[in-house]
Amino acid sequence: MKNAPKSPLQFTCGVSMKNRFMLAPMTNTQSYDDGRLSDAEFNWLTMRAKGQFGLVMTCAAHVQENGKGFPGQLGIFSDTQNSGHQRLASHIKSYGSLAVVQLHHAGMRSPSHLIQGAPVCPSKNEKHGARELTLKEIEQLKADFIAAAIRAKNCGYDGVEVHGAHGYILTQFLSQEINKRTDIYGGSLENRSRLLFEIVNGIRAACGHDFLLGVRLSPERFGMDIFEIKDVCKRFIKENSIDFLDISLWDIFKFPEDNNANTQSLLSHFTELNYNNVRLTVAGNIKNGADVEKALLAGVDFVTIGQSAVLHHDFPIKVIDNPKFESINTPVSKAYLAKEGLSENFITYMKRWDGFVEEA
Repeated sequence: MKNAPKSPLQFTCGVSMKNRFMLAPMTNTQSYDDGRLSDAEFNWLTMRAKGQFGLVMTCAAHVQENGKGFPGQLGIFSDTQNSGHQRLASHIKSYGSLAVVQLHHAGMRSPSHLIQGAPVCPSKNEKHGARELTLKEIEQLKADFIAAAIRAKNCGYDGVEVHGAHGYILTQFLSQEINKRTDIYGGSLENRSRLLFEIVNGIRAACGHDFLLGVRLSPERFGMDIFEIKDVCKRFIKENSIDFLDISLWDIFKFPEDNNANTQSLLSHFTELNYNNVRLTVAGNIKNGADVEKALLAGVDFVTIGQSAVLHHDFPIKVIDNPKFESINTPVSKAYLAKEGLSENFITYMKRWDGFVEEA
């Protein structure tokens, strides 16, 4: 198989990934309230590097203090967080894995009790109690994304991923439902995607062409239009400014919710594009060896693993050794998850996943 799970993958920027497994950027609520890395989050991530994930990505790390999306979130908005990032990047890389930070701002989805003042959004949003960003604040947001990428590079990370998915700030700009601006950041798709492209191009200019740069997008929910997201992908591919696209599908095997698009699977909508120099990864319900094989055979360059990475810190080893490997059945005990490197906080968070953690 051309994209065999154990085969290395070269990115345009020059770095190489030792196999086809990426750890999904997962909310885990384990770090300190000021955004500094905790030993618990360090342990969770480095265990996955030891378990041979070719690329280990942090949780969504917020680039502004008021962009916090959940308690215990890792931050990358201040130099006070640098020592933790330096330690984490160094240890992930010591296992031969690529170390990558996901850059994030929750926007209107920032819980008001976690931030100072009201949450922010491209437009006023009464449902979330969010106020509209000024043009000056948009410029600052862009600058802070870029500054966070520079901070990541200086801390020793191989690269960053810009989080443009799951209803967070950049999705809010992309969304026709949420973004009601009438200036250069609202209206047409070109305008609604302007901030995303300005951030990505700014990171590339600031961090150089040898720095791994990816973008995460999701084609459904929060007012996303699958055809618009495909157009955004095509533009990234044409401009050749990034190394990979990370498409979060929730379930790679399902069909689109949009009746105009459901003549083919969500996955095939994205594997049919010609990616040229850009690599493609997808996330969503890839739980076992057979799922990994299906995704890679469909034309995906590498797979992004979430739930099965929680259940098995060494999921890549298990699948490479046994292509028919099946993850352990859920629910699992708290003791099992603790053995797999989850702290009490993370285990409590995982109880939000229906049927994942055994009832005491």
